[in-house]
Amino acid sequence: MNQATSSLIKLAVWTSVLFTCTVTAQNEAPDDIDPTEKPTSEQASLEKLVVVGQILYSDQLNALKTPTPIVDVPQSLSIITADDIRLRGFDSVGDLIDYIPGVSNSQGEGHRDAVVFRGVRSTADFFIDGMRDDVQYYRPLYNLEQVEVLRGPNALLFGRGGTGGILNRVTKKGLVGASFTDLRSHVDSFGGYGIQVDSNFDTGTRSAFRINAMFEGLENHRDFFTGDRVGINPTARLELSDDSILDLSYEYIDHQRFIDRGIPTGSDGRPVEAFRDIVFGDPTLNNTELEAHLLRATLQHNFTDSLKGNFSAFYGDYDKLYENFYVSGYDQVNSPDVVTLDGYLDTTQRENMILSGHLVGQFYTGDVEHTLITGVEFIDTSSDQDRYNAFWNTTLDDNEQFNINRPLLLNGGQGINASGDPTSNDYTADLNDDTRVNIDVFSVFVQDEIQITDHVDLVLGARFDRFDITVFNVPDNETRSREDEAVSPRLGLIYKPKEHISLYGSYSESFLPRSGEQFANINGNNDQLDPNTFSNLEVGFKWDFGQAMSFTAAVFEIEQSSPQVADDDPSTLDVIDSEITGFEAQLKGQINDKWYVSAGYSYLDGEQVSRTGPTGLRPRELPENSFSLWNNFQLTDRLGLGLGMTYQDDSFINNSNSAELPSYTRFDAAAYYTVSDRLSLQLNVENLTDELYFPHAHSTHQATVGAPLNARLSAQWHF
Repeated sequence: MNQATSSLIKLAVWTSVLFTCTVTAQNEAPDDIDPTEKPTSEQASLEKLVVVGQILYSDQLNALKTPTPIVDVPQSLSIITADDIRLRGFDSVGDLIDYIPGVSNSQGEGHRDAVVFRGVRSTADFFIDGMRDDVQYYRPLYNLEQVEVLRGPNALLFGRGGTGGILNRVTKKGLVGASFTDLRSHVDSFGGYGIQVDSNFDTGTRSAFRINAMFEGLENHRDFFTGDRVGINPTARLELSDDSILDLSYEYIDHQRFIDRGIPTGSDGRPVEAFRDIVFGDPTLNNTELEAHLLRATLQHNFTDSLKGNFSAFYGDYDKLYENFYVSGYDQVNSPDVVTLDGYLDTTQRENMILSGHLVGQFYTGDVEHTLITGVEFIDTSSDQDRYNAFWNTTLDDNEQFNINRPLLLNGGQGINASGDPTSNDYTADLNDDTRVNIDVFSVFVQDEIQITDHVDLVLGARFDRFDITVFNVPDNETRSREDEAVSPRLGLIYKPKEHISLYGSYSESFLPRSGEQFANINGNNDQLDPNTFSNLEVGFKWDFGQAMSFTAAVFEIEQSSPQVADDDPSTLDVIDSEITGFEAQLKGQINDKWYVSAGYSYLDGEQVSRTGPTGLRPRELPENSFSLWNNFQLTDRLGLGLGMTYQDDSFINNSNSAELPSYTRFDAAAYYTVSDRLSLQLNVENLTDELYFPHAHSTHQATVGAPLNARLSAQWHF
């Protein structure tokens, strides 16, 4: 353990001790809600869908799979509720991430969610109602009850991946005994608009039907950007008996938008501000399209008061296309008015079938209480993907140079190159890859939450995964396969000096097969190499105080081990170990009846390691310091205001550390006005100071230009 890590752990421990001593000397405020108390009839109609007291969930699917009080979870996590999404004007996963400590956004090549969890970039560690949702696309928020972000390796509950964390979306379910319709519409200063509807129908004493739907017309500050997306999600809830609930869901998603890969960096390694208004792409061929059909079924059954089961089935059918041009080269010193463009067309057709079930039992051995969860999961995935490189008739390869203009002299794959000659692209001439992938995964896990005493809890668990992949490489007419088996342990120790205070230490592991997150191939030596493995050591402190406030802090160390074929002897392996260390803190809740606050801070550090040892280079997309703050002020019974800010340190765009994103601070605001019991209005303003900033990037010459000052006006009707 290096000196920085040791110092951080000491700081966290001493901070935790200080808080513990302070709180122990105080009288705790009484709780408004006892999570063990039986709810009233009015509460019961809502309890299945909302947070009650300190319980993460009551009776529905959740990331932790057990109704564990947050203060007893030996892990950092953040919860964003439907109210948070509405009040802050969030309309994408990226918006959420801006206000969560320890995680940041990556560009995702302009066509997908891409999150950096504690310095580990991921495009596949996404889940919906606890089921894997690994296709690359922008996930909508219209039908969500809440979003959970868990940090650190999470293989015990989620299997492969989850190396830095996971994001789980929890969808809205039918409410028995309720009938309502919420209609929400918005328009923004860029010209975008949208409408959402959430209707619940009482269809009997034991059933309900609910439908969430949306349509958005997309616009933003960049030339040529346009698009639309449609989502519709009918659900049905059937109470089969007093002990059994069946939830059925179908979701259709249709999404099309312009792809913007941002602007190049200059000789100083920073984005060229003079190019802030230029789109380096093709107005008609920078495009992504997605059509998805998602079916979910969940059966919850109480066998006894102390034994519950949850059985789920998920089927996803995804058809994805993206095509784009982007800057692959720029020499500001020698050719300041010329850029080199590259491009490709990529398609994915994927089907995921997931069957999972788990049992949760509570029992005693002597005076020791156990909450034991056992589960099994089967995944069957077929994924066909291909990619065609750009092919210019002037260069006979995938790169061509163009003069820098607004717009570039390129449209529909036809243009005038930097030499003044006509040029055209053919997306059928250069096949880069074409693979047919089949994956079978079997998993079984067990975890025991042990209440040793009133003050000490122990969490022990392990998961076994068998990951079997077969890849048919069409151009080479070659089939390769590999089977990996891995055991991922989890250990947590929680000390609770008081009911709402906890100090914890935890250790967990995860793994990622060599086929990667998107199963592109196992060519070359990849079919011979063991998976990358990740471990997380974390020490943390949690404190629920007052009547509705919580403070959490954690220091952690993530280690990655990556086997590589040795350069000097291909029959042997080099194991490259690297680590990321950090500190996170989060404060949220009601300071008083009029003031709600949510604040987060993270510190991240790391160093790239090669076969020869530490390189002195910092990992890409790893800002040292990040801070966010959001306040809601209820000024009167009808009027409320919101004010927030996000700060991010500078970070490197590439692993060579030759290009960087400058630090930035962005201020956001909101105003809420209740016209009547049925109508409310809301104004959200982003980037109040109109700062020019570059929030994220994909590679050296693809830095995203942040949105200038903009506003969104919303109206919501309740019937």
